[in-house]
Amino acid sequence: MKILILGAGQVGRTVARHLSREEANEVTVVDVNEDVLRDLQDRLDIHTVVGNAAYPPVLEAAGAAEAEIIVALTNSDEVNMMACQVAFTLFRTPTKIARIRSAEYTQRPELFSEQAIAVDVFISPEQLVTEYIERLIRHPGALQVLDFAAGKVRLVGVRAVNGGLLVGHCLRELPEHLARMETRVVAIYRRGRSIPPEGATIIEEGDEVFFLAASDDIRRVIGELRKESSRVRRIVIAGGGNIGYRLARSLEKTSQVKLIERDTRRARRVSEQLQNTIVLAGDAADEELLIEENIDSTDVFVALTNSEEANILSAMLAKRLGAHKVMALINKPSYADLIESGSIDVAISPQSITIGSLLAHVRRGDVVRVHSLRRGAAEAIEAIAHGDERSSRVVGKTVCEIPLPEGSSIGAIVRGEQVIMAHHDTFVQPGDHVILFLSDRRHIEAVERLFMRAVGQ
Repeated sequence: MKILILGAGQVGRTVARHLSREEANEVTVVDVNEDVLRDLQDRLDIHTVVGNAAYPPVLEAAGAAEAEIIVALTNSDEVNMMACQVAFTLFRTPTKIARIRSAEYTQRPELFSEQAIAVDVFISPEQLVTEYIERLIRHPGALQVLDFAAGKVRLVGVRAVNGGLLVGHCLRELPEHLARMETRVVAIYRRGRSIPPEGATIIEEGDEVFFLAASDDIRRVIGELRKESSRVRRIVIAGGGNIGYRLARSLEKTSQVKLIERDTRRARRVSEQLQNTIVLAGDAADEELLIEENIDSTDVFVALTNSEEANILSAMLAKRLGAHKVMALINKPSYADLIESGSIDVAISPQSITIGSLLAHVRRGDVVRVHSLRRGAAEAIEAIAHGDERSSRVVGKTVCEIPLPEGSSIGAIVRGEQVIMAHHDTFVQPGDHVILFLSDRRHIEAVERLFMRAVGQ
């Protein structure tokens, strides 16, 4: 598949790294910064073109005429939209994806069509990150909370701690603890290494456990792996930018929210737009300010400024001063594992969150949802089964009969409104939404082939 990525910023580089690893993809990256492209080409097996991504000659030189997908990820909404329009008008590029940050555009979806601006899919990283953080806050104790099948099923990552009911017990005992409720552990990571989740596998303190369950059952399953966490009531947000503002607006209806913004003018503007949030003009890394605002009684502290160094420092300080749980927005994915092994509970990577939304539109087969896990090392996928026993490699077969590649497993099946935790004898029917976990994303192409529609389907 020929893929054209416009923009070599943090997100663009992350997408290029993910897609170039797959042998079937031929990736070209366009950016105005020649030095960045040279460094990227030294690291990855890709083509690069220097120039403005919206210029017709630049797109032509990059191979837009042959590209199946264009992913516009520059820092400018306008350049991204114009690049998609030019690609459609001149080259009839089939799929055009654009990153669009401004709500002034995204709140008017009628702008995006072949008759208007030729963007097939628009992605707002700020909104995706806001929704991700909100899910984490709604589920205390979780490291990741990811939706599948329109929210019917969630994949949750939890760090097992001493005092959890399942710590020191094997997975086959899980049904005894969770009577009348089905869940499936799909992955366990111990000291950074993947451990096969078999019946005899014993959960140890510090394990990172990923499980699938119906959305209504998530809180109870988390309670089995950790001590029961109380409901989040008091939240402090550092940073009044787009993400901080959106998060405060979403949470202020149900929680006590304080927002700290360093820029006085920005703080005043945000305070006028929020109804129940207390907005403070100051530095979130100011110890006296945090003490004065009773940081020791805070349930969640979230650092969302534009500086990841400031986020790390303020989150570490808040934790030392008594905040129950702290999160920090980290732009460099390589920092995230280092940060989470210290005093910061959750490192939030915008690139990892955004990449999942992008990959769902790039994957072949009928893949409708993709989530990147473990900083891109693993993936969770939602695919739809089509056809019948003759035309499909999955329909009419039991889970154990499906030729999944090594390190891949089917965790759950959503059939209409019914959520079915997959067992070896579970049959796949037409129209089923199948949720898979891949511990090694290099096998993604083999999984995609299983769910490809047969000709005529």
